[in-house]
Parts: sequence; C-alpha cells; structure tokens
Amino acid sequence: MIVIGLTGSIGMGKSTTAALFAEEGVPVFDADAAVASLYARGGAGVGPVGEAFDGVVIDGAVSREALSAHLKANPKDFAKLEAIVHPLVGAARHGFIEEARKRGEPFVVFDIPLLFETGQHERVDVIVVVSAPEDVQRSRVLARDGMNEDKLDMILARQTPDHEKRARAHFVVDTSRGVEHARETVREILAALRERAQNPAP
Repeated sequence: MIVIGLTGSIGMGKSTTAALFAEEGVPVFDADAAVASLYARGGAGVGPVGEAFDGVVIDGAVSREALSAHLKANPKDFAKLEAIVHPLVGAARHGFIEEARKRGEPFVVFDIPLLFETGQHERVDVIVVVSAPEDVQRSRVLARDGMNEDKLDMILARQTPDHEKRARAHFVVDTSRGVEHARETVREILAALRERAQNPAP
C-alpha cells in the first residue's frame, strides 16, 4: 500500500484536492477532522486541553475561538497544545491505516496541513503539495468569516513556505487553474503511482 501525504498551506485548496482523491476511491484520513472530533463534546482531547488552558472548554467542548485567542496571546503554548493533540491524532491515524491494510487498499491519503512541520513527511511514501499563487491564496483566505491580515500572517508564520513545500514534493496540484484541472492532476498522480507499483525500480 502506498501512503500519500497531502499537504498545502492555508487557502491553497487542500480540502478540495482531498475530496478529489476520495472521488477516485482513495481512503482519506483528514487530520483536521480528527482534531475536530477530539475537541467535540466527549472527545479524547477535551479533558487534557481544558486542563492545560483555562477557559477554552465551553459546554463540554473545546472552543476553537477561545483556544485561538489564547494562542494568539501566548504563542509559546502552541508547543504545549501540539504535545497533547499530536499523539491523539496519531492513534486515530494508526487505526485508519490498519483498517485500510485489512481491506487491501492500494493507496491511502493522509490529509495533514502541517505535514513537514510535524515530521509526518517521514512517515509517507509520496508527498503531494497543493499550491496556488500567493495573491490567490490571500484572496481566498481573507474572504473567510472571521479572518483578517493579522490572523492570516500568524498562521502563515507557523507553516513551511509554499516554495519550500513545492521543492520537497513528488507531485504538485495547482488549484488556481480550476477544479477540473486539479481533478485531472489527481488522476495523473494515481496513474503514475499505479505504474510505479506495477513496475518497481530495480
């Protein structure tokens, strides 16, 4: 089984690209969705995150707004949060891949925003980076509710620069050319990986 690491900076179209892989029948592990589940009422992350950061648990769930406000005021606490959340996400990812192996899946996708930043690129076989020009990226993100230049810059400061991601990628999906172009790129990537699996290098 080939493990594909899918990543891309905020606003690049990674979620759309993940959906395109899913359309082709590839199981996708969404790290953001896993975190959302951990933060939801009854989630495994609610207790430890609430103990680490006062006031971020509201009505039995982690409030992303309250947590974001805390981290903006205390950026050093990102490391503390990651130390709590990453092992929990890792356990969920392990279960996902074991189930895929049992089913005999030829590919799986790990949709991980901070693939390089968390060292997860070392645990995948192939890296696919979703990208778009900077002006397209900023326009997309700033159109989101509750987003502003300061918040965007804070997020980008924690992410590996796009040009570096592209340089380290095996494949790049350019989402600035429309969904159909991205869909065709995804199909080309899967075709190339099938060919590689059938004809491994000596």
